[in-house]
Amino acid sequence: MPSLKEVRIRIASVKSTQQITSAMKMVSASKLRKAQNNILQLRPFAAHQKLLLQQLASGTDSENAGKYSEQREEGKVLYVIFSSNRGLCGAYNANVIKQMIALADQHRTENNRTPFALVTIGRKASEFFAKQPVEVLSSHDELYDQLSFANAAPVAENLIQLYLSGEYSKIVFVYHQFRNAVVQYLQTEQFLPVESPEPDTEHEHGDIEYIFDPSKEEILQQLVPQILKTQFYKALLDSWASEQGARMTAMSQATDNASELLKDLKLTYNKARQASITKEILEIVGGAEALKNS
Repeated sequence: MPSLKEVRIRIASVKSTQQITSAMKMVSASKLRKAQNNILQLRPFAAHQKLLLQQLASGTDSENAGKYSEQREEGKVLYVIFSSNRGLCGAYNANVIKQMIALADQHRTENNRTPFALVTIGRKASEFFAKQPVEVLSSHDELYDQLSFANAAPVAENLIQLYLSGEYSKIVFVYHQFRNAVVQYLQTEQFLPVESPEPDTEHEHGDIEYIFDPSKEEILQQLVPQILKTQFYKALLDSWASEQGARMTAMSQATDNASELLKDLKLTYNKARQASITKEILEIVGGAEALKNS
């Protein structure tokens, strides 16, 4: 049985850890509230924009729209992986990194001659893949520091230009889609080329005719890149909200575990204290009997 001093030190250490995890839980809860509001407000708008983009890209002969849905058989694939800048968020970063490793292995198996590259968003993914034998085209860890559409748009524009230049045949996002504080879905989503709408969705909305004013070419030239930038920003907001939800859940579990550990340590401390008192009483009684017999 450990000594009373050792148990007291452990109790003080666990209490200190519990205070830290509890404070981090409250901070994450505050950030999660704002992040949740942002993604829930943007998601319906982004969903309708994506449907519009798919219908424009698949239902028009415009060169401006068609070049975003062009299917290319050959060319490099670019994976954009969204992680976090900090840890202590459970398996959030580990899951997205494992998913990217699985995609890389699958890509090597199915496309031996087709190379691929990565764009990392979040310091955890940047640090991990910097040590791996893969090409990291660029890292954008600063996006989470000041999360806004204005800061995200240049990165999205660069991705669009990489596709339009023909350097990459496909761009794929790997990120967490936010559901709630406990549940985040790991997504692998094709960014470019633009995929055709689902048959059910297309049937539901039917054939839609658009009236373009001033001109179809001029509108599509401005509209399509703007929609793609919104899709990138949505993935960024989803990842940010998922990170805060995962961290809040992890810190909540850590705080609860610390409470359970404190109960066990206090019980151990009481047992050790009782044993020490009993030992002292027995020593006193034994000494008294020895003096009496002498």
